[in-house]
Amino acid sequence: MFCFHILPFFSGIRYSVADGSVNMQFVGLKNYIALWQNEMFRLGLKNTLELSVLCAPLLWFLSLVLALGLHAVYPRGKVFRSFVLLPYLAPSSAMLLVWLLLFDNGGPVNRLLLDIGFDQVLWLEGSALRVPIVLLFLWKNLGFCTIVFLAALQTVPDAYLEYAYLEGAGFFTRTFQVMLPQIIPTAFLVFIFAWINAFKVFQEAYIIAGAYPSRSIYTLQHYMNNQFARLDFQMVTTAAYSFAALVMVFFAVLFLLQKKAADQGG
Repeated sequence: MFCFHILPFFSGIRYSVADGSVNMQFVGLKNYIALWQNEMFRLGLKNTLELSVLCAPLLWFLSLVLALGLHAVYPRGKVFRSFVLLPYLAPSSAMLLVWLLLFDNGGPVNRLLLDIGFDQVLWLEGSALRVPIVLLFLWKNLGFCTIVFLAALQTVPDAYLEYAYLEGAGFFTRTFQVMLPQIIPTAFLVFIFAWINAFKVFQEAYIIAGAYPSRSIYTLQHYMNNQFARLDFQMVTTAAYSFAALVMVFFAVLFLLQKKAADQGG
């Protein structure tokens, strides 16, 4: 961890405050100023944040609903848990051809739209490409989040649920007033995990659209990947540390809110 993550993280700071010469002349915040004035960086950052805001809450909500359903129908089913986890274990690149065939102009998705009376959609072009990317992201990460929720739901004492049932509490009352309050720490953990993976949605966008996609799905990781290909390490590291600072502030706010909620609950 120290050799391959911590040490490179701190040693790379000097690239972000130096020029691209052999002598690595110190230029202060010049690279950061130039970066934030760059249109493609701002576009990539905006798209990354938009996709994250769309993907993370949706992943959290769907995984919670799926976990509640599986827990109610088959709470101890190891086979179902293994089946749900398979997409997380499968490499995304292996699903590329399948996803491209599904959303091709003459693929099953467009044929279904025609059958129910809608027009074809060019899913692999322009802003419509966000739909396959979001669906691929959900398909990939939904299983793991569901398993985490299932593990937490199984720790809720049965006595609580039985007592609520004897008191006349219905399914929704037992779910939202008995079970969910018991798994708040896990729900927060899954929420953090969903945001972390949502910030890495570049993987899905790159697999489907390549290094130079439509402007609507051009993410921050596209910008850094392309700058790295040009050996512009100054801009790569500057973009990485700028984004890292934003992410740290975002997660710090989340942890403060979670701590405040926990203190109030206690």
